[in-house]
Amino acid sequence: MSTILGTSLNGRYRLEARIGSGGMSTVYRAFDEILERQVAVKLMNREIASDSDQLERFRREARAVAQLSHPHVVGVIDAGEDDGRPYIVLEYVEGETLKERIRRQGRLPVTEAVAYAIEIARALGAAHSRHIVHRDVKPQNVLLDQEGSAKVTDFGIARTLEEDGLTADGRVLGTTDYVSPEQALGQHVTGQSDLYSLGVVLYEMVTGEVPFRGENQVAVAMKHVREEIPDVQTKRPEVSAALASIIETATAKRQDERYADDAELIADLEDVLAMETARSGSATGEVTSVLRTLPSHSQRRVPLRLRHPMVMILSLLAVLAIVGGAAVFLANRTHHGSGILPQAPPKAAPHQITLCTSCAHDYNPDALSGPKDQHPNEVGLAIDGNRNTAWTTETYYDNTLGKPGVGLYVDAKPGVAARSMLIDTATPGYSVVIYARRSPPKPNVFDTGPNGWVQVGGAPDVHPTQTIRLNTGVVPYRYYLVWITDLGNHNQVAVNEIALYT
Repeated sequence: MSTILGTSLNGRYRLEARIGSGGMSTVYRAFDEILERQVAVKLMNREIASDSDQLERFRREARAVAQLSHPHVVGVIDAGEDDGRPYIVLEYVEGETLKERIRRQGRLPVTEAVAYAIEIARALGAAHSRHIVHRDVKPQNVLLDQEGSAKVTDFGIARTLEEDGLTADGRVLGTTDYVSPEQALGQHVTGQSDLYSLGVVLYEMVTGEVPFRGENQVAVAMKHVREEIPDVQTKRPEVSAALASIIETATAKRQDERYADDAELIADLEDVLAMETARSGSATGEVTSVLRTLPSHSQRRVPLRLRHPMVMILSLLAVLAIVGGAAVFLANRTHHGSGILPQAPPKAAPHQITLCTSCAHDYNPDALSGPKDQHPNEVGLAIDGNRNTAWTTETYYDNTLGKPGVGLYVDAKPGVAARSMLIDTATPGYSVVIYARRSPPKPNVFDTGPNGWVQVGGAPDVHPTQTIRLNTGVVPYRYYLVWITDLGNHNQVAVNEIALYT
């Protein structure tokens, strides 16, 4: 195979070094002699070039990836055939694979792992939007360039959802360390199968190891079918309940229990990245780049100095310049009067809003069966000023609500534009969204919009004492709802105390 080095495909792509190989093709670093740039060439192995099925599969990869134009997908530049052997020309990525990074470094920093997962999920989202399923998502197929950005490659077994094609049901493709249960069983594969594999990749990034090992690939595949993914927090206790929940949801055995699509997974990953970055107090490398791409509601959870470090540096320089200028000014006028500048008035401390003793109400509009009430006799304990008492939800024995949410709202009559909410809880780790409204809530309908509930804040991983900033503007909302959307690792959630502040 090495004798081919130095030759040019169709007089244009000079093969310089072999950088990878598989059963169907070999990948070379090559030089484009026309455009004078480095490229990667995937050349079909001669011994299988005569296999019509494999040939069509190879061509299908070129067609599939050629449809994609995304910063986190390795792009197709050209395709052709030389001496009966088809080839694909791809963008050349200088760097290492994600698998090599994990082998070299072990488990990755949590924020870095989540940032890479976001980039991979966005790449898969671009493919899925064109009805292309990758079918072999694994860290070996994620390239990390010199800037640290992740790029998904090797759509060699990808196919469109509309295509019955060459990979018939009953045949397992893909590396079984990351294979979804349905793919392991040879069943129909969808974009959710790729998201399962990404969940396993995220598990490996966080723990430094794949979840299952076995005597052979079939044994590993059957563990994906039959066994739950090991608890990531047992492997790495500092992982938050929110991130553990993402991995658990992405790798659920049943597809109807997984994320419905890429957008759902990406939204949760973005929230967790913001939370984990704020918790760690630092951001470097690719984490900083991904933070800049988060939606505004997620970015608000990240300190400004971590989102835009250059802005903070410039601001600091400006402050130093102002201080220096003021010092010069004062030095030059010490012979005129006292030279003492008036002090700025102290910033007003947050003011707690007084709530009446009967101003808390349980809220369960989405109850489909069972008791609709959620311990109404306890609601006053959430606003009694005593952190040792609590309102609790009903018990959900599978740790799953089975509905959009359940909660507790307070009546801040006649209305106030609250700036923050404090939640004390004995069961940290659950997720909440804070809503507000001006009109009385409807007991049987969770209505949103200008005349209903308006989202004003939230927290994906409530701490024992959690302050949540509220985006109310100047609107004097009367009702404020703590809407619990995920129980975390609990089967029952406690709210020991709620306090509103202006």
